[in-house]
Amino acid sequence: MGHPVPDLDAIGIKAQPQLADQFRREVAQLLGRNNLSFPGSQPVSFASRHLLELQKEDYYVCEKTDGLRCLMYFARGDPESGTPEIHYLIDRKNDYRYVPSLHFPLPDDDTFQQFHVDTLVDGELVKDTYDDGSTQLKYLVFDCMVLDGQSLMHRTLDKRLAYFKEKVLKPYNALYKRYPDEKQHRVFAVEDKSTQFSYGIEMMFREIIPKVKKIHGNDGLIFTCRSTPYKIGTDEHILKWKPPAENTIDFRMRLEFLLLEPDSEDESEGVLEPFPDYDSMPIFHLFVLYNSGDYRLFGEMHVTQPEWEGLKALQKPLDDTIVECYQDAQGQWRYLRLRDDKNDANHISTVEKVLESIQDRVTDEDLIRMAPVIKTAWKKRQAQATEEEERRRRNYQNINGNGVKRKYEE
Repeated sequence: MGHPVPDLDAIGIKAQPQLADQFRREVAQLLGRNNLSFPGSQPVSFASRHLLELQKEDYYVCEKTDGLRCLMYFARGDPESGTPEIHYLIDRKNDYRYVPSLHFPLPDDDTFQQFHVDTLVDGELVKDTYDDGSTQLKYLVFDCMVLDGQSLMHRTLDKRLAYFKEKVLKPYNALYKRYPDEKQHRVFAVEDKSTQFSYGIEMMFREIIPKVKKIHGNDGLIFTCRSTPYKIGTDEHILKWKPPAENTIDFRMRLEFLLLEPDSEDESEGVLEPFPDYDSMPIFHLFVLYNSGDYRLFGEMHVTQPEWEGLKALQKPLDDTIVECYQDAQGQWRYLRLRDDKNDANHISTVEKVLESIQDRVTDEDLIRMAPVIKTAWKKRQAQATEEEERRRRNYQNINGNGVKRKYEE
C-alpha cells in the first residue's frame, strides 16, 4: 500500500441518478443483457489447483496494480451541444462519472475529428509517482468489451486487445504525437496494460513488479485465460494471485460500543437509558454477504489502541462501512483499509475462495518453479495448433487444386 489511490470525485462529475440509470440501460443494451448491475468481470483467488490450470490452458499475466478499477464508456453526446462524444468512468458501485476533455479519434482519419462511440473498455485508474516527486494519472486498459457498437465479448483476449490497440490506442497516440501541447489538457493519459505469456512469471517478479511498485504500487498478479470470452461477474478463468500475506477479504464492519449506565448527572439531564461509550474502543464485528441485503456475522477484527486512534483520525464514518482485512500469523483479522469504492462486502462464495487461497498458499517461488512446465505445455499446444493448421491448409489446397482429380485417378 502506501500509494495514493485516485479520487474519482476529483476527476469526474458524478451523474445524477436519472442520468446514471439512462447510461446503465445504454450499456446493458450494448452488452445484450437485461441486468443493470456493474457489467465488469471479477477474478477468483489463486489456489494451488490453479497451477494445473496454467498448464492446461493459455493464460496471459499482468501485474495487479494498486489502483482503482473502472470501466470506461464512450457514449454519444448531443451533436448540437458541441460535445458529440462524452466519456464516463464506471466504478464498482456502478456510479457514472463524466470525464471532460477526452478524445479518441478513429483510425485512418488525418483530421482527428471523427471519434469512437458505443464503446466499452475495462481498466484501472492509477496515480504514478516519479523520483522527482511529480505525478501523473493514467488509465490502464486491460480489456475491450465493445468497439463502435460491435461486441467483442466472445472473441479471444488477444483479439480483443489487438482491436483496442489498433483501432483506439494507435490513433489516440498519433493525435498526441502530432499535437504534444494538448497533453497538458488531458485529465489522464490512456495506455494499454503490459501483459506477458503466463510462463513469463520470473520476469514479472524480477523486472516488472519492482519497477511498478515504486511508481504506483502493486499487490500481486492477474492471470487471464486467452481463449475464453469476457464474462460479466465472477470469472473462474481470471485468477488473482497475491502474496500469501496479502490475501484479503472485504467485510461489512459494524461497531458495538460498551453501554454506560446513566449516573445522577446524566439523569438530571434527562438521560435515563444506558448509552454508548464512544470514548471506549468498540467491538469490530465483521459481516459477509449471503444474499441481497442478507449479511451474517463472520467474526471480529482485532484492533490495537494505536490502530483505533488511526481509524478515528480518518474522520470518516466507520460504522456499517466496507473494510478490507488480512489474516495475521495468529489467524486474527486485521485492518488494511476502508473500501469507499464498494457498496457491498464480499459474498460468502468469494470469502470461501479467499480462505482457500490463504490455507492453500501459493508463493512466488512456487510460481517461478512451475514456469518451465507451463512454458513446455504452452509450446506443445502451439505446435499442435500449427500442425493442425498446416494439415487443414494442405487438404484445402488438394481439394481446390487437382487434388480431387488425382484422388479419383488413383
